[in-house]
Amino acid sequence: MTVSPFTGSTAATERWHHLRVTRQDGVATVTFDRPDKLNALTFGAYADLRDLLAELSRERSVRALVLGGEGRGFCSGGDVDEIIGATLAMDTAQLLDFNRMTGQVVRAIRECPFPVIAAVHGVAAGAGAVLALAADFRIADPSARFAFLFTRVGLSGGDMGAAYLLPRVVGLGHATRLLMLGEPVRAPEAERIGLLSELTEEGKAHVRAAELAAHLAAGPALAYAQTKALLTAELDMPLAASVELDAATQALLMNGQDYAEFHAAFTGKRPPDWKGR
Repeated sequence: MTVSPFTGSTAATERWHHLRVTRQDGVATVTFDRPDKLNALTFGAYADLRDLLAELSRERSVRALVLGGEGRGFCSGGDVDEIIGATLAMDTAQLLDFNRMTGQVVRAIRECPFPVIAAVHGVAAGAGAVLALAADFRIADPSARFAFLFTRVGLSGGDMGAAYLLPRVVGLGHATRLLMLGEPVRAPEAERIGLLSELTEEGKAHVRAAELAAHLAAGPALAYAQTKALLTAELDMPLAASVELDAATQALLMNGQDYAEFHAAFTGKRPPDWKGR
């Protein structure tokens, strides 16, 4: 895939200081890498993830992204000392800036033009649970447990868009229980209520997430990007507007190279060579 000419005024970031980032064959793998702290998030980790997603969205070389955690768990949420302790000394304007930044990370996950797969093992708590929730796919093994802990620290359960996203994934009843009480949801229940896309064998979440990412990266990237965009946009649209947006989107894609390539591959009895255009 060619790089977009509208990539911004700065060069690509060579090294991310608060995340481990690798790329191979159109797949970016982003790993929370503070295993001694159960991958607790810092201000820098939030900012890196927000900026990384924006950068990858502009350059168009990544077709799928896997988000995972090193060590015993996915992500235990905001660091108690580096974030919760620090926010106690902030004024309202600073607190608003911080909370807006965390929300920008969720928006970046939902709005980036490629699928995001959360590979979850162990704990996904607080902000970690919301980041997994924001992903397009949640692949987890039996050790996974989700906990939306915000009320347990005296804050609203509707943090980082959780009150918007969670009812749309598991329904209002389950979302009310999870956000109000903050109780952990283990993998079998998470699968039962629809929070998981797939439950794997023990220790296999990262393997399965990588397989799914490779499959998506080899597919029609523009079709996936538009499907993701419509899924997000149409959550708040009436049916008539949704049908019209679908029609306009399909008309554009029918003029694309991938649509013609499918027909050529079908008639030529060969696999499609998707270009993402």
